[in-house]
Amino acid sequence: MKMIVNEQLPGVEECEGSLKNVLDALYVINGKWKLAVILCLVQSSKRFNEIQHEVTGISSKVLAKELKDLELNDFITRKVYPTTPVSIFYEATEYSGTLKSVIAELSAWGEQHREKVKQSMRKQS
Repeated sequence: MKMIVNEQLPGVEECEGSLKNVLDALYVINGKWKLAVILCLVQSSKRFNEIQHEVTGISSKVLAKELKDLELNDFITRKVYPTTPVSIFYEATEYSGTLKSVIAELSAWGEQHREKVKQSMRKQS
């Protein structure tokens, strides 16, 4: 784990600004499913049932809500094709690519945390 030594702590204004930014970001990508849905759609556009199959464990109701939220925040688009029956596809927007470094950092931290928990469990055994 990276240790920070002899670095000056940020001031109150900087902390408040940083906290506000983090809270704004978490408000948009909050919950268990949003990043998973975005990752699913970054690979290729998909229909509702394809997303539900790929994002294991998400209910139809929750997926419908998450897709609406993601569309509202410009992370995905919903495309309706006038076929019989109507075809609806969801795809990631360019804006969803701005989350690439966030997702990479979360992935690295998650791997590091998983290893820490495993080591902790080994010590207890």
